[in-house]
Amino acid sequence: MLRGRNWPWTDIGQWKREDSMSVRLGLVTILAALVAASSSAEAQVLSEKNISIKMALVIAETALNQCTPRVSIAVLDRAGRLRVFLQGDGASPHNLELARRKAYTALTFRRTSADWAKRTAEGDVTGQRSLADVIPLGGGVPIMIGEEAIGSVGLSGAPGGQPMEEACAKAGIAKVQDQLK
Repeated sequence: MLRGRNWPWTDIGQWKREDSMSVRLGLVTILAALVAASSSAEAQVLSEKNISIKMALVIAETALNQCTPRVSIAVLDRAGRLRVFLQGDGASPHNLELARRKAYTALTFRRTSADWAKRTAEGDVTGQRSLADVIPLGGGVPIMIGEEAIGSVGLSGAPGGQPMEEACAKAGIAKVQDQLK
């Protein structure tokens, strides 16, 4: 008889359970390998366009020259990080924050901050106004390549108010428009 001290299983039922467990473990291992292989096959490096420091400087300087030396200008990259900030001669201290928030609003919603302010004035989207760092004031303009916002510019403190700030921001972007492809 084979069931003795030399045979590892004391009965056929135990042998079937352990054999079944081995098959299941093998199937789980193969399935895990297939999932890992398919996940890594779909993984890829993203290439994103962004605003360079030189482009940000050109935009800011052009906007400053179009407006007044008293204006404050903030240029943000695609992630909302401050790339350039110019505090004009004699500009009010709060203009820094206003310019940055106008730029952030334009970047976040991929439209001018004035357009966003009008859109959120009433209706079911007014709650967007309570988001951090957005502000319902004109003077912020996104820097676009097609439908993609790669940065933004915001101004505060222009003597002509928000329409003048937006016009100066657009003039800064127009100066580099040929590079936005």
